[in-house]
Amino acid sequence: DEVKDTILQFIAVGKLKGSVQGKILLLAGPPGTGKTSIAQSVADALGRKFYRFSVGGLSDVSEIKGHRRTYVGAMPGKLVQGLKSSETCNPLILIDEIDKLGTGIRGDPASALLEVLDPSQNETFRDHFLDVPLDLSKTLFMCTANDLERIPGPLLDRMEVIRLSGYDVPEKIAIAEQYLVPKSMKESGLMTEKEKPVTDEENEEQESNAADADDVTSETPLSKYIHSKDVPESLTLSRNAIESLVRWYCREAGVRNLSKHIDKITRKLALQVVAESEGADLTEKSKRKNDTWEVNDDNLSDYVGKPIFTSDRLYEKDPLPHGIVMGLAWTSMGGSALYIETQGIKRGLDAEGKRRGGGTLKVTGQLGDVMKESTQIAYTVARARLSNADPNNTYFDEWDVHMHVPEGATPKDGPSAGITMVTSMLSLALDRPIKNDLAMTGEVSLTGKVLAIGGVKEKTMAARRAGIKCIIFPSANKRDFEEIPEYLKEGLEVHFADDYSTVYEVAFGKDNPNAP
Repeated sequence: DEVKDTILQFIAVGKLKGSVQGKILLLAGPPGTGKTSIAQSVADALGRKFYRFSVGGLSDVSEIKGHRRTYVGAMPGKLVQGLKSSETCNPLILIDEIDKLGTGIRGDPASALLEVLDPSQNETFRDHFLDVPLDLSKTLFMCTANDLERIPGPLLDRMEVIRLSGYDVPEKIAIAEQYLVPKSMKESGLMTEKEKPVTDEENEEQESNAADADDVTSETPLSKYIHSKDVPESLTLSRNAIESLVRWYCREAGVRNLSKHIDKITRKLALQVVAESEGADLTEKSKRKNDTWEVNDDNLSDYVGKPIFTSDRLYEKDPLPHGIVMGLAWTSMGGSALYIETQGIKRGLDAEGKRRGGGTLKVTGQLGDVMKESTQIAYTVARARLSNADPNNTYFDEWDVHMHVPEGATPKDGPSAGITMVTSMLSLALDRPIKNDLAMTGEVSLTGKVLAIGGVKEKTMAARRAGIKCIIFPSANKRDFEEIPEYLKEGLEVHFADDYSTVYEVAFGKDNPNAP
């Protein structure tokens, strides 16, 4: 919706001014969420020519500003080439993967783009090959990126950022039914578009019907296609099969992996159709296992293999084992649910009868520097809160604590797991479990303040996917939560905390009079 609103505003301004000026938009979101397709659609909607070039790994300034004509094989830069190929001065130029710009001995392309993407400077952009001022102010620039943190600050400051979140389950199913399945069926030769000859009378009737938009009913995408020759009419991909693909095979934020799985199914169906029409023998893995041509939930594994995900959660037990709490993470790939695990290690006595160890924290799980600092802050906050909740509890003095964040092979970083870490340690020290339908996210300060985080929509989607019913967010993110669609909030019990005492009450209950 934000993309649509921005483009409509852009068109409205152009209509009032009588001329369309250039603008620099940045579409930021996980891979496979349609950033490049949106840019193409915007160009079609505005009636502009479209030119795309990728700057991923680009380390030569000459690709942006061109070569000087004194060099053999000199060429103009990509921007001049785009104007030449589009044959207009106001195309839509898409600069793809701008967060993956490289640097090298040939200069810094990110610095060269500062002039290009500044509306107050690109009126007199000077390409080294042309060596004359070139007006780029009427060009609409759109950029795409996965991770905003990798874009230099001065360059990011020149662009208007539009964030694209990942797709949830209903959106993925709708995209698959309306676009991915028809496209894959057509490309694999299983279906062809209907050929309907139009007479003069029918053409006049269609024109009169188009004038009355209220009476026109939209067709389903598959209704525009018919099965190809020798393809059984019963060959279909059922809705429950698509739901299983989304739930158990393709949990990433975008739909690129879902498209690959659908293509795999249609290719295998095409092989089976050709083999049966030609009377050829197939291997045991490729042949049909039943009499139906419908791919459904029961025979889906015959086409795409066993499910990649077998459960929504690592721990199904309710309540969770002591010292384990579910947190919510947000990466460039979308939202995900992860567990924080803590385990106590009790040391033996030395020769003098004194306890060996105690009061130390060990951290594993391939954590980044920011997350390692969060563990130290969480450990200090947990010790302080434990002394308030149970002054006689000496757990952290007598036991070492080992904290682990599965999965160990996946790098993790960021400060938003602070309250989850504190709760995990207190669960271990107080010997009180946490219910398995509770998830939380929020950075914690040294005094117990709960600080704002990012990716509220993505984390909410991850929580719903994991079957979570209760979520704790920082109070500063209440506005962000109110902006997400209503269907994502349905059935969720959400608490907003500005201090860790609120988190403690939700996680452990209000029955403790000494609760911190």
